[in-house]
Amino acid sequence: MHPRPRDLWQALPAPRYLLSAWPWRSVAYLVTGAAAGAATLVAVVAAVAVGGVLTVVLVGLPMLVLTSLVGIPVARLERHRLRLVDRVPAPARTPRQPPATGPWAWLTTRLRERATWRELGHALLFALVLWPVDAVVVACALAVPLHLAATPLLMSTLGGGEEAKVLKQWTVTAWPTAFGVAVLGLALLAAGAYVLGLAAGARAELTRVLVAAPRGGGPEARVVELTRSRVRLVDAFEAERRRIERDLHDGAQQRLVALTMALGLARLDAPPGPLADQLARAHGEAGKALEELRELIHGIHPKVLADYGLTAAVADAADRSAVPVDVRLDLPERLPQAVEAAAYFVVCEALANVGRHSGADRAEVTGGHRDGRLVLRIRDDGRGGADAGAGSGLTGLADRVSVLDGRLSLSSPPGGPTLLCVEIPCTPCPPRAPYERTAPCA
Repeated sequence: MHPRPRDLWQALPAPRYLLSAWPWRSVAYLVTGAAAGAATLVAVVAAVAVGGVLTVVLVGLPMLVLTSLVGIPVARLERHRLRLVDRVPAPARTPRQPPATGPWAWLTTRLRERATWRELGHALLFALVLWPVDAVVVACALAVPLHLAATPLLMSTLGGGEEAKVLKQWTVTAWPTAFGVAVLGLALLAAGAYVLGLAAGARAELTRVLVAAPRGGGPEARVVELTRSRVRLVDAFEAERRRIERDLHDGAQQRLVALTMALGLARLDAPPGPLADQLARAHGEAGKALEELRELIHGIHPKVLADYGLTAAVADAADRSAVPVDVRLDLPERLPQAVEAAAYFVVCEALANVGRHSGADRAEVTGGHRDGRLVLRIRDDGRGGADAGAGSGLTGLADRVSVLDGRLSLSSPPGGPTLLCVEIPCTPCPPRAPYERTAPCA
């Protein structure tokens, strides 16, 4: 079985090209290009004309500035239209984040980007040159052959069975000639299908160069791919932690529980003496090993985090803390598993440091999800003077948070209090039932 072509260039040499959907996709790409280009031309001319007229009262200057951004929506439309001739989505260029919020910061950032002016150049080329070419190609490669192929139909309807005008240039008066012209039209239609494919493919390649990020590389694409690969590594790491936790819980722990029960039963049945004493010691050691294994499993990936989410897991960690902890989290929805895991282990490490080093009487964990970010604050009333780089374990967690585009900050002046803040951008996941095992949401 031959692999399914992913783009027009792969489909053109195929023997079954004429019987596939690619000729129709090429026609759709060129026809929609002609329509979109004409609409772009009208919009640009109208905006420049109105802006030029209103410039005398200074109202037109902002309109002229905004007209320079016309390439952004046109480029977005073109990236969507590329799906007609290429099943692989055209990657969008990654825009720079404005240094501040507000329309002015966004506008100045866009105007400083090279991609904005490249897309503006593409929009002007599209409006002035490309769409008329699309229209001419469709007319020559599709409309003309269809008109020739319809000659017998035209002769029998409009010509009363006596004559037919071919392209308004030649008159056909005999039926054999009419059918001969129709056969010629069908042959030209088959050839025109290849012409349309070549024209659509060339047009798409030009568009991809101007408005789409390169497929294989470029510094921006490599940076984006590197960021995505780091996120994939974090997801794979979390999946492996969950697998180890599940294997230990369902395998080694269950066997150890069975061993403990067997030793307990043997201890009850054994008569007093050295054998009973050895069984008692073995039973006690098996119980200690079981407790240590449960703590190990809980540290790898606590089941309460996977089943009930970050709020319940933080409350569980607070209950096990050596220092009393108040928890106030506003998280009505579940978050991506990588985000929940990173936040949970930051809280656990912070509470462990509070119990070991701070001398605090009380701590609190507050935060929630707002403005597209998970925000957590861990605060204690201890002596302060904490240093994240002095072996506290927070350095590795800060690296883990940074992989998720998050930020970890520590404020701990001498005398206290100590405040650890975590911010991770994320989007809530769809609701899921307890004990439901799902893949990390996007």
